[in-house]
Parts: sequence; C-alpha cells; structure tokens
Amino acid sequence: MAKMKIISIRKEPSYAEMATRYIQSKWASEESMMLYEDCIAQRISPSELAQVPLPQWYVLMNNDEIIGCAGLITNDFISRMDLYPWVCAVYIEESHRGHAYGALLLEQAKKDAKQHGFPQLYLCTDHIGLYERYGFSYIGTGYHPWGESSRIYAAKLD
Repeated sequence: MAKMKIISIRKEPSYAEMATRYIQSKWASEESMMLYEDCIAQRISPSELAQVPLPQWYVLMNNDEIIGCAGLITNDFISRMDLYPWVCAVYIEESHRGHAYGALLLEQAKKDAKQHGFPQLYLCTDHIGLYERYGFSYIGTGYHPWGESSRIYAAKLD
C-alpha cells in the first residue's frame, strides 16, 4: 500500500540534493539548472524561518520514491510582481496522475502560506479546468520574460 508523505526541504534539508535533481529534471532547461539549484539550496536558519517564509520547496514521496514536487515562491517569472506568494513547479509523475496527489502539494502550499499571514495564493498555468477543482479562480493574464503569457489563478486562504 502506498504511503504518501510531503517533505518540506526547509524542514528536512537532508532531502535538498535529491529534491533539487528531481525538480531540475522536471522543470529546468540547460540554462536554468543553476537557478533551481541555488534557490533550493539556500539554507535558512530555524530562527529566521518566521521572518523569511519563502521560498519553500516540497517533494511528494510514495514510500521512498519521489512522485511529485511543488514550490512556494515570491514570483513565478511573471509580470504580476504585485501578487505573491506563488505556487510553482507543480508536477506529478504520469504513472501517479488521476489520484489527486497534486491536491496534497497544493494544500501544503496553502497551509504554509496561510500560516505566514498571506491572504491568497497564486499560480500561473496554461491549464483550464484543473486548478479550479482545488479552490483556484482565474483572475487574468500575466506575461513572462521570454514573451509568452499564462493564465493567473488565485485561491483565498481563509
């Protein structure tokens, strides 16, 4: 039987190297490998956690295997710098899709964002109809530095 567990890299830094490799394999290009490595590798001391709530990185474990990931960051390469925090890099392995495992990662990001006093959580995506199932509502379009646009969604954290 599957035993799902979300690992917060901040709380369990021994997973940082494994998580970095996994997240890079799903999201990074050759040019952005160091961006993910540097962002995930940054260590925040326990005394600073309350003052500096972001970034957060998560992996979803099925027993000892990573089957998904997500991040909670200040901006997801999008023009709406006035909106934050953003859930990013949400990914579930194809063989594990269809079981709402992504919802586990989204709920963890919502919980952590709310705990740090954020009233809303944002994400950008090209998916239509997916994130609405998890409490997100479409609020507009944002623009990326590489010239593309994405749909922006928000979830209230009350």
